[in-house]
Amino acid sequence: MLIGEYEHSLDAKGRMILPSKIREDIGEKFIITKGLDGCLFGFSKQEWNNFEEKLKTLPLTNKNARDFVRFFLSGAVEAEVDKQGRFLIPGNLRKYATLEKEIVITGVGTRIEIWNKVQWESYNSEENLSADTIAENMANLGMLNI
Repeated sequence: MLIGEYEHSLDAKGRMILPSKIREDIGEKFIITKGLDGCLFGFSKQEWNNFEEKLKTLPLTNKNARDFVRFFLSGAVEAEVDKQGRFLIPGNLRKYATLEKEIVITGVGTRIEIWNKVQWESYNSEENLSADTIAENMANLGMLNI
């Protein structure tokens, strides 16, 4: 399971170090693509295959489904970790997620998220994310029966 929060930086070529703990779980080759909330998503090959299978079940006749599939697949690339533990984030994905020098990688179960550090701090702030509100919303979805 991918968990944790790690701060890193991009080098001048758009490469960053993948934390060793994340690398153990996601693999030396993995898929990165545009994510939601302004970040990038990274999937192990197995999780990406699972995600692709779900995308294939969406109806081609539904515009929202087509938009959803395009959003994730059009920017997807295979990343490969080099001998120094770095991987390249292509320019189009860096631009999408406004990735500059300081980066945060978060493990969120089946994927990683790659954030601009300032955006992550804003998103993750107490003003934006209240644990009580999140728990209440998840209870409304039937996720918490505590």
